[in-house]
Amino acid sequence: MLLEYFQMIDRVEAIDGARRVLKARSVVPAQSPVFEGHFPGMPLVPGVLLIETMAQASGFLVLAATDFAAMPFLMTVDGAKMRAFVEPDAVLDIEAVLEHDGSGYAVTKAKITSAGKKVCDAQLKLRTVPFAEVPLGDIVRKRAGEVGLFEALEASAEGK
Repeated sequence: MLLEYFQMIDRVEAIDGARRVLKARSVVPAQSPVFEGHFPGMPLVPGVLLIETMAQASGFLVLAATDFAAMPFLMTVDGAKMRAFVEPDAVLDIEAVLEHDGSGYAVTKAKITSAGKKVCDAQLKLRTVPFAEVPLGDIVRKRAGEVGLFEALEASAEGK
C-alpha cells in the first residue's frame, strides 16, 4: 500500500466469477507522509483512503467481470460506515461483491476487516466508460498485473 500514490491494493487474493466476489489484501505502511498530518502523534489512515481502498477493489472486480471492457470511475458512496481506527502496519482484508453491472454503471458492496474486526463498509456506484473513450487501458492492465488480478482470474478458472 502506497498511500501517497493512491495505490491501495497490494494483492488480489481471490476472485469468484460465479459469485462475483473479489478478495484483496493490503498492508498499511509503517511510515507515510500521510501520517504527518493525520494525526501528529497518533497516526491513522484517513477514512477517505479506506473508501478509496474499497473503490479500487470494486474497480478490479468490475474490470474482471467485464473482461476489461471499460474503466470504472467512482461516482457515489452510499451508507459508508467507519467502524474502527486503522493504524500503521495493519493488515487489511478487502472484499467487494458486484451487485449490478450494466447501462454504463456498476454497483458493489465492499468491506474492509483487519484482524477479524470490521473496519468499514459501503455501497459503491461506479460509472463504466469504454477504454476507447479514456486512454487508460494500458495503465490499468499493468496495475492489474502488478496486484495479481490475472493470476487470481486464472486460479478461479481452474477452480482453485
